[in-house]
Amino acid sequence: MASLSPEQIEELRQSGILLDREGRLWHEGEQITHGRFQTALRCWLDVLPDGRTILRLDETRYAYVDVEDAHLLVASVRWHDDSATIYLNDGSSEELAYDTLEQSEDNALYCRVRKGKLTARFLTQAYYALAVNIDHAEGEEQEFALHARQSRYPIARRDSSEG
Repeated sequence: MASLSPEQIEELRQSGILLDREGRLWHEGEQITHGRFQTALRCWLDVLPDGRTILRLDETRYAYVDVEDAHLLVASVRWHDDSATIYLNDGSSEELAYDTLEQSEDNALYCRVRKGKLTARFLTQAYYALAVNIDHAEGEEQEFALHARQSRYPIARRDSSEG
């Protein structure tokens, strides 16, 4: 069997999959509706060192994905004393990375997940659950701050070029 050239491998890595702003997955214009398959695809999301989003099976097997906004969605937030656990639409949960909170121009709230590799956007319900511990912050750059883990975390403004 002949081996593939690097160009052929790159061509095969074009998956035709799009992750839209609402968190829906599409393949070549058709929405992917199978629940478990959607979850699997979200679990395989990763980012290459050059910033391109991929679906990773292992170190050498992956395919490119186009992402309109965030990689994942924060579906809900649960407070335990003064720490927040976020529940993502890939079925996972983790403690919120408080110092990664960002607010976009349209007031959407984002954070980094999976040890900072991916971006997640808060759905409305999750936003309100987090907002119980957000107040107005002093200073020119930050308008709001989150109180958690006995600290105050300024919420940065999200660069409009991010996505």
